[in-house]
Amino acid sequence: MTTQQPPAWSLDDAQTMYAMDVWGDGFFSINDKGNVCVKPIEGMDISVDINDVIAEALAEGSTLPLILRFQDIISSRVKRLNRKFREAIEGAGYEGVYRSIFPIKVNQLQEVVAEVIEAGREFDIGVECGSKAELMAALPMIGSDTLMLCNGVKDHVMLTMMLNAQQLGQQVIPIIEKYSEFEQLMILADQRELKPRLGVRVKLNTRGAGRWYESGGARSKFGLTVPELVRLVKILEKRGQGDCLELLHFHLGSQISDIQVLRSAVKEITQIYADLVLRGVSVKFLDVGGGLGVNYGGDYDNPESSINYGLREYANVVVYAVKEICDERGVPVPTLLSESGRALTAHHSMLVVPVLGVHRPDSPPMHDETPPDSPSVVSRMETAYEEARSTDVTGILLECYHDAREAREEADQLMRLGYMTLDQLAHTDSLYWSTCREVLQKLAAAQLTPPPTEQLELEEQLTDLYLCDFSVFHSIIDHWAIQQVFPVMPLHRLQERPDRRAQVVDLTCDSDGKIDQYVHGHSNTSWLPLHSHKHGDAYHIGIFLVGAYQEILGDAHNLLGRVDEVHVYAKEDETGNFWIEETLKGICIKDMLSQVQYFPNDLDRRMSELIRKQINAGVVKAAEGTRILNNYTKRLDESTYCTTEVVR
Repeated sequence: MTTQQPPAWSLDDAQTMYAMDVWGDGFFSINDKGNVCVKPIEGMDISVDINDVIAEALAEGSTLPLILRFQDIISSRVKRLNRKFREAIEGAGYEGVYRSIFPIKVNQLQEVVAEVIEAGREFDIGVECGSKAELMAALPMIGSDTLMLCNGVKDHVMLTMMLNAQQLGQQVIPIIEKYSEFEQLMILADQRELKPRLGVRVKLNTRGAGRWYESGGARSKFGLTVPELVRLVKILEKRGQGDCLELLHFHLGSQISDIQVLRSAVKEITQIYADLVLRGVSVKFLDVGGGLGVNYGGDYDNPESSINYGLREYANVVVYAVKEICDERGVPVPTLLSESGRALTAHHSMLVVPVLGVHRPDSPPMHDETPPDSPSVVSRMETAYEEARSTDVTGILLECYHDAREAREEADQLMRLGYMTLDQLAHTDSLYWSTCREVLQKLAAAQLTPPPTEQLELEEQLTDLYLCDFSVFHSIIDHWAIQQVFPVMPLHRLQERPDRRAQVVDLTCDSDGKIDQYVHGHSNTSWLPLHSHKHGDAYHIGIFLVGAYQEILGDAHNLLGRVDEVHVYAKEDETGNFWIEETLKGICIKDMLSQVQYFPNDLDRRMSELIRKQINAGVVKAAEGTRILNNYTKRLDESTYCTTEVVR
């Protein structure tokens, strides 16, 4: 077997390796410097080097890990969604309109919600809330023109606030999720002699697709059954208030992976709509709910991370399915709504994490002479290593690996029985990993199809662990909770071929604190190609598409909390084509400790007493004790994450 030289490396190869064309959606690419860049404004060729943004953020006092929010991407996504629906409506000859609704649960950050509303103003965008706090946050922001839908469980306090908003002229529509909410709403409205506006979520027979399939179907958590809907309509008709029911709604889940499921649900809800209109109920809005998916780069075996349709097809399916049935039934078409939160916000936010260190199982060999009085297993391991270095023949390489594996097992047994010294075991272990690396490099270069089982074993064994300054549980909790794949890649040095096979692990003490699924080429793998890292050198990794749900769902495992973030806008006449609008500090140690009832004043008092006691006992001098106390107090104001500075 002749070892083949790897082909020349290019930036296009890097783009393909990390599948940027799959998940980047036209926003992310690699520039001539080998750095990841972003083009956040739809229709404009303004490119921003992400490494320049990091450098400026650090210069302004931010620390890593760091969230970068490219606010222009929100605007671009809002416009893209609404324009696709306008194109579908024009193409179909649909006589109604479409209005997108942003569910603020996806990302409740005030600036994100405000950016969505501003970008969607020309499209009459609306918002959706699902809790009491979200309702109170949204009411002052929407004025009297913005449509707001209220989903979720609603008590009489929330229903009262919604009626208050309607009295003020705000376009607030409570969506009835269970029949008792309708009864409560009508009692409250009668007490004020109001005619309420309302909508109904319907439990369809169509079930969702993907992880959230239980959001739809007859056994879904929320919604009225068809008999309950008919009962509600009859009561409204009896009261002469049939026009109060303005909206019909269904929801198939957060990420619809199969477009055919959506088509079926739209047809089902439209038939219900047509029946109601024909009996004189003047329903105005048809809300197809959330679920417009985002392609995180996952393969089709992972429906949480991939979709089988694009934005254009999604819009066409909704528009044409509704029009077809309305035309058949002879009823006017409704105003179309969709609650597309993930699709609007996922792309705008990314997490930058620095590498703190690398654990390599095949650490460089010790280069020591063979320890004296070594058992024969050591010489057998040396022989396996030398033969692996001197051959390119597949069969001999596999034999070398088998011999090395057997010798290592024997060495471990001898150590347990006390027949091998620590130096002898260290020498044997170093030779084993060197043999494995030699064999794997030559097998990989041979590009065998299919690869032998031993090659797959070695790839798993020889995966480096890149320790990074972040928490999976806080920043990308869906990766841990539901195995969602997020795009991960180095942010620089992409003009160099990555030479290491790696897994990214976090700071937490939990074995699950790692990223073990990656977007790689045209499939997903359990490892990520990265560059060799020298301790103390800056090496930054980007985790993309974290703008939906991740930050608000994240927990405080190991008391690692909110990270620093910067809000970035692109502008051609600024240095580097960008400017940082706002910098937000992450949570500091004292604030994180206060959340679990360790209060700074009490901690400071206890630490002072401890140090004073040690000073009085002569353990430390007064000056040294004061230095230790000041150092402790100072750290309470710092980040919960590690510093990237290295003592030299």
